[in-house]
Amino acid sequence: MKQSYDVVVVGSGPNGLAAAIVAARCGLSTLVLEAGKTCGGGTRSAELTLPGFLNDVCSAVHPMALASEFFRRLPLGEFGLEWILPPTAAAHPLDSGEAVLLTNDVAETARLLGADRGHYLHTIGAIVKSWPAIESNVLGPLKMPEHPVDFGLFGLLALLPANTFAKATFSSIRARALFAGTAAHSIRPLSSPGSAAVGLVLSAVAHAYGWPIPKGGSQAIANALLRYFESLGGEIITEFRVESWRQLPPSRVVLFDTSPRTMARISADHLPWSYVRALERYPYGPGIFKLDWALNAPIPWKAPDCLTSATVHVGGTLEEIAESERAPWNNRCAEKPFVLVTQPSLFDSTRAPRHKHTAWGYCHVPKGCDVDMTQRIEGQIERFAPGFRDVILCRTARSPSMLESENPNLVGGDVGGGSNELVNLFFRPTWRMYSTPAPGVYLCSASTPPGGGVHGMCGYHAAIRAIGQQFGKSVLALSGLG
Repeated sequence: MKQSYDVVVVGSGPNGLAAAIVAARCGLSTLVLEAGKTCGGGTRSAELTLPGFLNDVCSAVHPMALASEFFRRLPLGEFGLEWILPPTAAAHPLDSGEAVLLTNDVAETARLLGADRGHYLHTIGAIVKSWPAIESNVLGPLKMPEHPVDFGLFGLLALLPANTFAKATFSSIRARALFAGTAAHSIRPLSSPGSAAVGLVLSAVAHAYGWPIPKGGSQAIANALLRYFESLGGEIITEFRVESWRQLPPSRVVLFDTSPRTMARISADHLPWSYVRALERYPYGPGIFKLDWALNAPIPWKAPDCLTSATVHVGGTLEEIAESERAPWNNRCAEKPFVLVTQPSLFDSTRAPRHKHTAWGYCHVPKGCDVDMTQRIEGQIERFAPGFRDVILCRTARSPSMLESENPNLVGGDVGGGSNELVNLFFRPTWRMYSTPAPGVYLCSASTPPGGGVHGMCGYHAAIRAIGQQFGKSVLALSGLG
């Protein structure tokens, strides 16, 4: 560690590394401090079950990765990152034994919805067409849209509750279920205003870019970002847990890829008491209960179409998913939870020994909940894949408290960086977003716009603001990214 730096980044998740890359591209001396043994935050992979079986610790499938303008502008392929695009973005099995598919092609998805074909094309299809025009507004802080008509049409739909949009737009159980599963990524009750936004965005990017997985696990994303950062002259120190501001070397800018609470605790002496209190009151969403599996064979889905996707939404109808997603907000665990399942080894042979497989599944539970959801999660999968338990070689379970102990950014087990309630879709964690009342102190985690997901855009926008304010636009221009 040198005596001083231009920029110090606390935390090395994809947003922290994104912020560090922007700074390093400006020619600024940049240090990243990481508490763990490896970088990556939510983009890490490890042998969580048996030797030779590689599971993703948190994120596995990355709908927003190729949609990220920042990622697209970096030469990450030169640093080892290889994307794999499954034939289908997501599959949604039904009790009838069939599955409804979110394919990579909007016209094909609409065709598969039969009578709802036109409704799908006129809503989600229209968003896909306008995506290049609205992308910067969706994946950034609130600003005047460059294409107000296109963004306005998206915004009118996005502000709706997901169940209202689904029922008003689609007539079939299939189409409603497909949208419900995608909207459930919002980790909000589907009856809440704005819960349609995540479903619309994820559906649109499925058709614009697909939902890719990284070859070799999510750790490959973090590794590529880190190698590129180091090629720019950046420095990282791992196993360095920052508990106090006194541990930080002198610098012009400090960016926190942490939860707002962690930043408030570390920076308490540098921030006004009222702002610290606002950060401490920042609302978090439900936690998750996660199972990782080593499998002797692929998951035996009744619907073979489920084997065309790395992502499977397990939950049945719109009504069932809505009930499941309402439960944790009422401090309950759903008896039949909506389960998000990933099965990347179907498309990436590096994840498991020959003819074996890995998968994980999680459901939403009240934050900090200690209820063991293993039987309920596996029961839901068995519902659509009879014999699933017979192919399990090993399982490991992680409760919300365990997840938070491994990654303090997952407060109460919340993997989204904070509650996606309507106000937080625009201003998170406060109206200042990345900035703080203290000069040179910024937040760049998923608790800032545009929120959760592996896209690096939170770190990118925070670094652009920080460098522009503290070093000037002439320095920022050196990055070629501003």
